[in-house]
Amino acid sequence: MQFKKILAACCGIALSLAAATSTAQSFANGADVSWVSQQESAGYAFYNSSSVKTDPFVLLKNLGINAIRLRVWVNPSGGWNNGADVLYKAKRAAAQGQRIMIDFHYSDSWADPGQQTKPAAWASHTLAQLNNDVYSHTQGILNYLKSNGVSVEWVQVGNEINSGMLWPEGKTTSFANLAGLINSGYNATKAVYPNAKVILHLANGYDNAVFRWFFDGVKGAGAKWDVIGMSHYPPASSWTDYNNKIAINMKDMVSRYAKPVMVTEVGMDWTQAATAKSMVADLLSKTKALGSNGLGVFYWEPQAYPSWQGYTMGALDGSGKFTIALDPF
Repeated sequence: MQFKKILAACCGIALSLAAATSTAQSFANGADVSWVSQQESAGYAFYNSSSVKTDPFVLLKNLGINAIRLRVWVNPSGGWNNGADVLYKAKRAAAQGQRIMIDFHYSDSWADPGQQTKPAAWASHTLAQLNNDVYSHTQGILNYLKSNGVSVEWVQVGNEINSGMLWPEGKTTSFANLAGLINSGYNATKAVYPNAKVILHLANGYDNAVFRWFFDGVKGAGAKWDVIGMSHYPPASSWTDYNNKIAINMKDMVSRYAKPVMVTEVGMDWTQAATAKSMVADLLSKTKALGSNGLGVFYWEPQAYPSWQGYTMGALDGSGKFTIALDPF
């Protein structure tokens, strides 16, 4: 009897350790590195702590980054972030064993709360045509990746769609229209990668009121999604307050919609590396505290050189080495 109790206890401990290990392995320590090929083309290189030039995907892997996020634009100027460019980066990530998220903007350039411009080729299309466009573009890119041996674990249908996408038809003034477009992307994703998780992604992860308004709206209109994604760029001077707010919002989203959450973008000015390190460590802790409902945290363009394209919130110093901001991963 005593032996059976000991055996049962040991089995229980083993199962708990296995579950903890599984959770640790499944948690996405991520980075969006969509600029990397354009940077390399412009002559930029990346270095390890000994100043040896090193593949940035290897550097990130060595820092604990196990997942890579890549944006897709429909017909971008210069070709950056088109299908071929995304495949090139995805293959490099896959070669390091990194899992892959594809972030569809449904635009020829940046899409965010302030701009959701239709691709030029879709500009005159009706809502019905736009639904077909979203489906065929999503399926086409994902089929292209799959046929080239790339596995995709997560797909973002739209980028920071607080105010909708594919304006004006897909604005949040019509949740019915928006939900239809979302479902076109959702269905296309599942047609190619049935097990991929579809993410709906909003900016300002600290703003619970906006998240409730948006997700109540699209849910009421019949939208389908698997994960709620958030952007998080807290001010260095008050990051603790913003981290507390995003933690409250994440818990509420899980409770209210019974869906897991993920921080798909985070960043802070590269000159604030020590503060960024503390912020990221705290954010990782708060996200992991949700257990299986906290799926991961992705640093946005950590490999961006200071002021690359005017951006200063990477995690690289002027000598091409990663700062301590990424240490928590």
